[in-house]
Parts: sequence; C-alpha cells; structure tokens
Amino acid sequence: MTQSGSTSAPSTSLYQRFYEVVRRIPPGRVATYGQVARVAGYPGYARQVGYALFRLQGQNTDIPWQRVINAQGRISYSPFRLGYDDLQKALLQAEGIHFDAEGQVDLQQFGWDPGEA
Repeated sequence: MTQSGSTSAPSTSLYQRFYEVVRRIPPGRVATYGQVARVAGYPGYARQVGYALFRLQGQNTDIPWQRVINAQGRISYSPFRLGYDDLQKALLQAEGIHFDAEGQVDLQQFGWDPGEA
C-alpha cells in the first residue's frame, strides 16, 4: 500500500532485479522461483517472481522465463497462462531438459548453480 492507503503496481525495479537473475540462467539449466528471489536479494518473494514472469507472457523478450520452475521441479500449470505451460515445456525440452513421467525435472541434474561461470 502507498502512504495514501491505495495499492499500487509492483515496483518495476523489483521485477528488473528478478529479470536480471533470470537472464543469467544458461540454456539447459533451470532455477526455482524461490532461488531467483534469493539470488535477487529478496528471499521469500517466490510468488512475486512468478508475477514478474507472468507479465512477460505474449511479449518478445530476451528474458528466458521458461527456465524458471517450481520448487518441486515442475512447471506451475495455470489456466491463466493460456497455453504458455505447454510452450514452457517444449522450450525446455528443446534445450535438453528432461521431464520424467510425472512431469518433473531432476533439479540435481538440471538445476542452475548461480556460482557457475
């Protein structure tokens, strides 16, 4: 809420911090929403990372939004994503990410280490 008591849109600078982190995730790797939030300096803001990435839907962007998945190693399916769930899976598979029969990614194998070069 603002000082006047009204709610306002999320800070653009907050979203930009998340986008900067997501740009660092290399092809063939995934990160979780919570991991992106922590690396950006906002632990506990996993949901806000999701909101930030949702805002990219339908935009031509250099931000590899598809590389962010949930803490269970799955794509977070939602009726509001209008087919972007399936697109996300296809984009990740094209990068060599493998999903098991339950739609889960092995985070040990494909998880991003922010300390990687």
